[in-house]
Amino acid sequence: MPPHHFRSLWISDLHLGTRSLQREHLLDFLLQTESEYLYLVGDIFDLLQAQKRWHWPAINDRIVRAILAKAENGTKVVYIPGNHDHMLRTFDGCIVSNIRIQNNAVHETADGRRYLVLHGDTFDPVVQHSPWLASIGSALYDVLLLCNRWFNFGRRRAGRQYFSLSSWLKHQAKIAVNYMARFEEVVARAAAEHRVDGLICGHIHRASIRQIGPVLYTNSGDWVESCTALAENHCGRLGVIEWRRHQPLQEAAAAKAYEDLYRDRCLASPN
Repeated sequence: MPPHHFRSLWISDLHLGTRSLQREHLLDFLLQTESEYLYLVGDIFDLLQAQKRWHWPAINDRIVRAILAKAENGTKVVYIPGNHDHMLRTFDGCIVSNIRIQNNAVHETADGRRYLVLHGDTFDPVVQHSPWLASIGSALYDVLLLCNRWFNFGRRRAGRQYFSLSSWLKHQAKIAVNYMARFEEVVARAAAEHRVDGLICGHIHRASIRQIGPVLYTNSGDWVESCTALAENHCGRLGVIEWRRHQPLQEAAAAKAYEDLYRDRCLASPN
């Protein structure tokens, strides 16, 4: 199967080094897509997990080699560290194996729009001002992901499709929903202050495209639950890919779906 071509791709929150990464889906995505630009928008390696218990199966080597091969073959790869790989922020401006490390970037789309790209943890008051609370939340999230793996193991044995229990619980919790909404609005205000057309980030593990006032807020999601990426086509239009469905790009080819279908978690853009 020939790879699908994009002008730009953004992926975030892989958490390489943990058991939570959806490794097979991620490798499949990397092997079946090509782009001129590839942004790694933080928490690519979970270096916080490395201090506790590092999990590195052989497939992780293939994932890293796939990214390195893209950089070697001409894709402009930019690595923007997040809060789980924040140690790399000291290498801002360095180039390693054709991959540029930047704490943030401004991406210009094919139609001339400018987007600020950063992980997003700098807008998270819990991470910035209550690290102890963030640590507790991270531990509880890890437990939830573990339950999610066993839950879906049972569903597979029963012949049922994957269902993100952790994502469902988060979206049922009013506090979590309100937190995500506030996060998106704070990020959108920051984009307006930088005088850009929009902002692209990760961090909260929730793919999204929202027009907030004059600013387009976008989030590339994660690869521990939703297996999502943000994509730019060659006309400059942005959309979300949900790779777990295995044929998400065919939905993007339908003009009507591409116009207004993000609410069905396919590919979409409100613009």
